[in-house]
Amino acid sequence: MKKGILLTAVILLSTAGFAQAQEGELSGTIDVTYLSAYLWRGFDMYPGAHGEGAIQPSIDLDLYGTGLGLNVLWSRANTSAANKGGVSFENGEELWLTLSYNSSLFEYETYATDYTVGWVNYDYPDEPSNIKDFQEFFASFAWPEICPEGVVPSYTIIRLWASESKSQANDLSGWFHILGLGYDLPVEGLLPDVPEQILHLSLAMVYNEGAGSGGVDHDWSHAVFGVSTDFDLGNDVTLSPGVYYQSSWEDTVNSSDELWASLSVSCAF
Repeated sequence: MKKGILLTAVILLSTAGFAQAQEGELSGTIDVTYLSAYLWRGFDMYPGAHGEGAIQPSIDLDLYGTGLGLNVLWSRANTSAANKGGVSFENGEELWLTLSYNSSLFEYETYATDYTVGWVNYDYPDEPSNIKDFQEFFASFAWPEICPEGVVPSYTIIRLWASESKSQANDLSGWFHILGLGYDLPVEGLLPDVPEQILHLSLAMVYNEGAGSGGVDHDWSHAVFGVSTDFDLGNDVTLSPGVYYQSSWEDTVNSSDELWASLSVSCAF
């Protein structure tokens, strides 16, 4: 049943895209990201003595300029180490399918709003569907013109629920609220032929309404500070390093502050 629903959703999005094929082109990005530690909504997904990380290849499709998007991401641990329960991190492989729509409102106004709404299915191929699989609906809003200094505030609301009605993952259900700030800081070029480099600065503060794990308190759980940049390698290939720091506020989500790095290689088509 679940696979049938996923297939139907993909077909509907693809059909809508093909209907607009004369107005736009199918485009997208293939990406491979290395994470020195894997944090998701504040939770350390591979907790270990050495801060176990992940490798995450993905493909992101823009369906003919319609605003419809399809993303598929696979996440796998970089180590065969086990968690406290003795289960190997390799058994925690994840497959994400994201269907989304993005557009804008109030163009040319100070309160111009970019928004994205979507649905995500989280599948764990090595586990039964009634053990871990879950889904979410999200809506994200950003206001790129509202701050004269170039700071972009954003707000995202997320509803999480288990994929199966009698799932052992029912205690994952709940809401996330994410307040964000972004700023692109121009600095002197880091490469000889690049006169200017853009540093993408970000801050996200998360309020958790009992989502993601059993026994999570309703509270502000953490904040994540990030800085990343992009290097154009030519032929539509981009190298993107980043560094992130999580200040953890709620022990039921994460009792430790976290520092990790990311390195992505992407190719647009």
